[in-house]
Amino acid sequence: MKIIVTSLFVQDQEKALEFYTAKLGFVKKEDVPVGEFRWITLVSPDAQDGTELLLEPNNHPAAKEYQKKIFGDGIPATMFGVSDIHKEYKRLLDNGVKFTMEPKKMGEVTIAVFDDTCGNLIQIVQK
Repeated sequence: MKIIVTSLFVQDQEKALEFYTAKLGFVKKEDVPVGEFRWITLVSPDAQDGTELLLEPNNHPAAKEYQKKIFGDGIPATMFGVSDIHKEYKRLLDNGVKFTMEPKKMGEVTIAVFDDTCGNLIQIVQK
């Protein structure tokens, strides 16, 4: 068994698609209409056959509440791995990404956290 898709609640699918592709550099893999929403998945440009990230609409009240609470408590919704966190941090800053936490060494890893503008805090980590 392997993870093929993981989802992330977003407030606006189109805004999220723009942010995750233009700012972060992910590649759109699927974009299929599903009723009033879309099935939009993204992949890493380096692993286009790898795990897909689904931009899931947060239209359900429980999803909105969950997203709001973890954001308010400063809890990242997910984590992305990077090979050089300082290089990635600078690249994202140059792309206009707003960080809530600069790179910080935490034991064996270095982490940083940014706001995805779609209701989530996202953590990047270098092991």
